[in-house]
Parts: sequence; structure tokens; C-alpha cells
Amino acid sequence: MKILVLHGPNLNLLGTREPGVYGNVSLAEIDAQLMSWAQQRGIGLRCAQSNHEGVLVDTIQAAASQQVDGILINAGAYTHTSIALRDALLATALPFVEVHLSNTHGRESFRRRSLLADRAVGVVCGFGDLSYRLGLEGLVAALERQADERN
Repeated sequence: MKILVLHGPNLNLLGTREPGVYGNVSLAEIDAQLMSWAQQRGIGLRCAQSNHEGVLVDTIQAAASQQVDGILINAGAYTHTSIALRDALLATALPFVEVHLSNTHGRESFRRRSLLADRAVGVVCGFGDLSYRLGLEGLVAALERQADERN
């Protein structure tokens, strides 16, 4: 199984950016935690981050040709604004889980709307860096269930 973990804009600043909202854990630490979890289970994992919408779209599109089975995505602010990311995710038809460190439903009204959630396998938010692992576990379980149903 191969999973792409995709981090959107400003997530490269984790650990120093608004720690009261996003915590003190860096993006490198989150990626390392996810890699360790995946390696223990024999899952291939690739992590990527960009502040640029087009780069994120290109990465999603490339995932389909790289035999990626699913995507774990924190699109950051693009969650609320990017039809392009939504269209790229739908075009690849890859299962994906949306994650957020903060509880987006308990924040500003514009953060409560996701352009991705209705097509996601699931959404995990509000658990800080643990949101990523919970999202990854959920995605892996969904992919395994899907494989079992095909067999």
C-alpha cells in the first residue's frame, strides 16, 4: 500500500506558527511520526508540502500515475477556497482523508466550510498532531476494507 501525505500552505511553519492554535510540533516531527507508524505496518509513505496551489494540484495528479492508493491531505486554507484542489482529487479518483490540527468548526465561520469534505472518505480535526495519525489509520482501514470487498 502506498499513501501520499500532502500538506498545504503555511504548514511548513508548524511548531512556531500560532502554537496556541496549531501546537508546538513541527511538520518534520509529524512526518517522522507518520513514517514510523507506516514502516511498522509495511506501508509506503511519501510526504510533501507546498505553499503553492498549482504544485499541490500537480502532486495530486502525479499520485495516480505513481500507483498511490490514497491521499492524506491537510490543504490548510485551500480547504476553504480551492476548487482546483477539489477537482484534482476528484480527477484522480483516489480515496482521501482530510485532516486539520485545529477544530475548524470551532473557529471563524469561513473555516467551517470545506470544499473537500463531502468527497472525502473521512475528516479528522481538532486533535493537534494526532489528527494526522488518526486520519492515516482511518485511510488505511478504508483502503483495506475496499481491497477486501474487491476480493
